[in-house]
Amino acid sequence: MKKRSASFIPMGIVFLYLLLPLAATFLYSVSTKWNKTVLPEGITFQWYSKLFSHADFINAVLHSLLLSAGATVISALIMVPAIFVIVVYAPKLEKLLQGIVLLTYAMPGVIMAVGLLKSYAHAGVSMVLITIGAYFVGIMPYMYQGTRNSLRNIHAGNLMEAAELLGASKFTAFLKIIVPNILTGILVSALLSFSILFGEFVLANLLLGGSYETVQIFLYQQLRKSGHFASAIVVCYFLFIAILSSLVVKFTQRKKESL
Repeated sequence: MKKRSASFIPMGIVFLYLLLPLAATFLYSVSTKWNKTVLPEGITFQWYSKLFSHADFINAVLHSLLLSAGATVISALIMVPAIFVIVVYAPKLEKLLQGIVLLTYAMPGVIMAVGLLKSYAHAGVSMVLITIGAYFVGIMPYMYQGTRNSLRNIHAGNLMEAAELLGASKFTAFLKIIVPNILTGILVSALLSFSILFGEFVLANLLLGGSYETVQIFLYQQLRKSGHFASAIVVCYFLFIAILSSLVVKFTQRKKESL
């Protein structure tokens, strides 16, 4: 019992270390004034009411959802069939695909943004589409890893052979047998990718700027105007990411229980 109690001490210290900045941010977001005292001198929720009635904030959330969800859906529609074909029918190409996926880690966002601006700034292509394409490249490792592990866990090759012996076509077997069995893994990868993209700032700021504000760009602009208002944005953003993280954990646990 003593050893078990002692093991909770470091965890408690880490928890407090992570919780204190968030708690201070929340207190600042609901304070009327906090300059000379240890705790806020007054409590108000005017910053939250102002935030949710702010048209620019609503538009920024919608823009972030469009960019993040669009890139995630496109990635799932393209990456999942491609990874399935390579893992099941062309395993020799898997090392090549791994190399391509790993290249995304060697391409910092600033360098990618500068290259995309040089290539497409005067090409007549919407920078929103370019940003979605850049996001697609950025989440390739997460979609690849989750999908590949799910395919290996269910022995996709054996399932395909059994389905074809029973008369199913490759497309039907993939759509009605493989996809339902790896759906949890796809959802986990998609939720993780979406949460990462929703908080992305560098690419969105360099490629879109103020012409197509996302939540992170809106937050950056509000930091210069009001700390209370910016703190309210941070708290709302944290709650949204916490909900997504809980969904990822839930799906991961369900996946482990089904194995």
